[in-house]
Amino acid sequence: MAAKRPREPLSRERALAVAIAIADKEGIPALTMRRLATELGVEAMSLYHHLPGKEGLLDGLAEAVIAQIEAEVARTAETGSKKDWRTRLRRRFLSAREVMLRHPWAPALLSSRPTIPTAVYAYYDAIVATLVDGGFSYRIAHRAIHAFGSLALGFAQEIFRPASAGGNTDVDVAEADLAAMAGALPHLTAMVAAELHDLSDPTLGWCDSQVEFEYTLDLLLDGLERDRG
Repeated sequence: MAAKRPREPLSRERALAVAIAIADKEGIPALTMRRLATELGVEAMSLYHHLPGKEGLLDGLAEAVIAQIEAEVARTAETGSKKDWRTRLRRRFLSAREVMLRHPWAPALLSSRPTIPTAVYAYYDAIVATLVDGGFSYRIAHRAIHAFGSLALGFAQEIFRPASAGGNTDVDVAEADLAAMAGALPHLTAMVAAELHDLSDPTLGWCDSQVEFEYTLDLLLDGLERDRG
């Protein structure tokens, strides 16, 4: 009789990995402590030793996403030598976007946390360091951080969709509302009609396409170069 394989011990890392898998497949609303415990094969109360309730679970997910971004940044950095500030920041932000595209629920989650995860501070510290190393003053670096906004984390903050963990805009309803107001909003209506995304363009929201993300990022980097030194 074959020996029974011992169960993998429960850990914060294992719990978060399974939580991410659930969110990727079914979205944040499907993720509960009870559901996570079932997937892990443990009692729900066992999770509280590693993740203190639903809010602790969501905070853990946010930290895990930032850790994945840092890992992606490090991975892409290995493929080339130390580049100039612009190349380094562009690579960092596009690496962050790769992670966001893998986890479409992550932008809303990061935007909705009541407290900023410690890992986010460290992430932005690296951005400031890159700017200062590139010849910018702390004053301009501070302004750059404001200008970058959520682009630094790989997504463009939606204008017409309030962010919430697991929140969504019904695109069909939104388009119907806009169509009903077309007479009063001719320019906005014309812009939306002209800028509908190609289905092959990866998006993280109604207005957040890859093309628009990179255009905005390059526009900001061009402007910063003007103020360097």
